[in-house]
Amino acid sequence: MRQIRRVRQARRIPVLLAGVLGFLLVLTGITASTSTAAAATASGAGAEKRVFNGMQIIFQPDMPNAFCTIGAVGTDAYERKIAISAGHCVNGKEYADRDIPENIQPVYDRNDTASGPIGHLRYFKDPEGSMVGHATKDYMIIELEPTVVLSSQGPHLKQTGVLEVPGGQPSPNSLSPAPNSERLLGAALFNNNELVVSGQLGVNYGRVTNAAQGIYQSWAPHKGGDSGGPAIWHVPGSAYPSAANGFQAAGPWAGITKAIALGVPPYVYTSSANILADLRARNAAHPGVYGAGFQVTTNP
Repeated sequence: MRQIRRVRQARRIPVLLAGVLGFLLVLTGITASTSTAAAATASGAGAEKRVFNGMQIIFQPDMPNAFCTIGAVGTDAYERKIAISAGHCVNGKEYADRDIPENIQPVYDRNDTASGPIGHLRYFKDPEGSMVGHATKDYMIIELEPTVVLSSQGPHLKQTGVLEVPGGQPSPNSLSPAPNSERLLGAALFNNNELVVSGQLGVNYGRVTNAAQGIYQSWAPHKGGDSGGPAIWHVPGSAYPSAANGFQAAGPWAGITKAIALGVPPYVYTSSANILADLRARNAAHPGVYGAGFQVTTNP
């Protein structure tokens, strides 16, 4: 992957976890926006709380402009409700690189903090010196509250499962043999694989031009705050998002937003293959890992 460019000065904001876990304002991770978030509203007595790809999340209710985005929701092999986002949205050596069973760090819907936490942080990979997250393992696992309702339908993207690439190059994180869900999209000149992504810029799509180490470079754009947000594979022959279809698209989950890089194209994404492969490897070493065996929800 090409050298990562910082597009704004990184700084820390007040820490959580009794001064251990803080936020790092970098690149496409948490952004300090000049606009205010939508007013938080209570879900209402008896109302179901729906969680979906593309939902903006925060870690402190009084800091609505420090946010990241959910890339996919579903269940793991242990029947826990799970959401996945970018690992570089948080940091803290004491809690990195291990499951966090303690309910220490709550996660909130940015636009509905009054409904309370939608879940708790369970894992994030230490960036190991990088300002934009670990090279191949830049992901976060959130265990959602049992009461939330999972939905495969985000503001623009409907996720139809997990991407499988029969015959593709295995993720560098994968144990051997690699299942199809841990194999990478091709990016050679004769490949026409495309990502469709959703974020603050609406819904966009672009060809995958590089897949080295399971990090996809694509023409599909994003901006600060979209880190962790959803990317799906454009199924050949399926409709592209347009005004005619309400700017909607459907396809298997292919990855999450990572960063902006020096190079052409500049937009990079962590593949779903890298995330799923690392979860399987960690679970093989220590069974019970949060998120292991993740499957995108089939709920509409």
